[in-house]
Amino acid sequence: QVHLVESGGGLVQAGGSLRLSCAASGRTFASYGMGWFRQAPGKEREFVAAISWSGRATTYADSVKGRFTISRDNAKNTVYLQMDVLKPEDTAVYYCAGDRYPQRVPVTALADFGSWGQGTQVTVSS
Repeated sequence: QVHLVESGGGLVQAGGSLRLSCAASGRTFASYGMGWFRQAPGKEREFVAAISWSGRATTYADSVKGRFTISRDNAKNTVYLQMDVLKPEDTAVYYCAGDRYPQRVPVTALADFGSWGQGTQVTVSS
């Protein structure tokens, strides 16, 4: 089991940027892929981005492709989500998640992830 703690959320104007961080502890971070999901009020939790255990492979939801960048620093047990050109529709609680199984290509389904953080609020004003 891994413990995940997100930080970096906040209020930003449309067109602005935020960088989310997720600090992990409790298992071999470098062996597991990581992902970011988000959940807006009244909507289901949706996939945003994922990165492989090595950091060499990434995948993104179409809605954020070209604007968001996922990265990781295995020496710091941390995964990041750089969010640029933010839009009001990006407003949501953002969750960090850890893959259930080690050393896979980036996965995107909710069921693929077995560990979740508590979430951090991102609000984009128009």
